[in-house]
Amino acid sequence: MSEVFVDTNVLLYAFDDADPGKRDRARAWLASCWQRRCGRLSTQVLHEFYANARKRFTRAISAGDARAEVRRYQQWNPWLVDQATVETAWAVESRYQVNYWDALMVAAARHQGCTLLLTEDLQHDQTLDGVRVVNPFLLGPEILDSPA
Repeated sequence: MSEVFVDTNVLLYAFDDADPGKRDRARAWLASCWQRRCGRLSTQVLHEFYANARKRFTRAISAGDARAEVRRYQQWNPWLVDQATVETAWAVESRYQVNYWDALMVAAARHQGCTLLLTEDLQHDQTLDGVRVVNPFLLGPEILDSPA
């Protein structure tokens, strides 16, 4: 079973009524990750979600609702960004010429043994240190059913 690292933007789009297509695709991915128990993320992702969910939408998510969502995703045992993760991120940043925040996500995914990283912020279908980048708005969770 593939472990799937989920970027902040996927969590945010699940609440974005302004873009129903992306909202529905994000929700499908998240539902599949919950059902398969394969979803992974990091404390970085949860911090970014909380900060952005409160201001990103026309109708802001309340602090209580944003906190409840963060608490819910604690069940995915978020990766705690430590110095080893930072060192890995610096190596990814240098090797692939990606920005530090994306490299930190790749590093956290790698440390958790994830084979997929759901994000629209990196080039779709590239592989970074053994982690395949998947734009969740181009491919749906049915790819989890196909052989690797």
